[in-house]
Amino acid sequence: MLAFTNASEKQSPTIIGAGCKLTGDIKTDHTVQIHGEVVGTITAETVVIGRGGRVVGEVRTPVLFLHGMLDGPAIVNTANVFSAAQMTGTLSYRTLNITGNTGLECKLSKRKGEDDE
Repeated sequence: MLAFTNASEKQSPTIIGAGCKLTGDIKTDHTVQIHGEVVGTITAETVVIGRGGRVVGEVRTPVLFLHGMLDGPAIVNTANVFSAAQMTGTLSYRTLNITGNTGLECKLSKRKGEDDE
């Protein structure tokens, strides 16, 4: 069923809904939205951890939108961290945008070149 796309696109976001818990890794060329809980590694084009969403594990993505909780390292190009966000671990980024008073208790590591992952 292609609930979020039309047949010609052949793309849809991966959505882990509220109340859902996934244990395992996610790897996709598209967007991943987490509103429930994921225990594992997420590798995607864009990762959105919504309010109430929780990830325990590593996140690798060019673009991260963090509204919920991340317990683990993240390697990103652009991190967008919002007021309800909480994070422990190391956030390795090229661009960091922080909105509001967040619950970051992580190490920040600015990346400079392409080979510094």
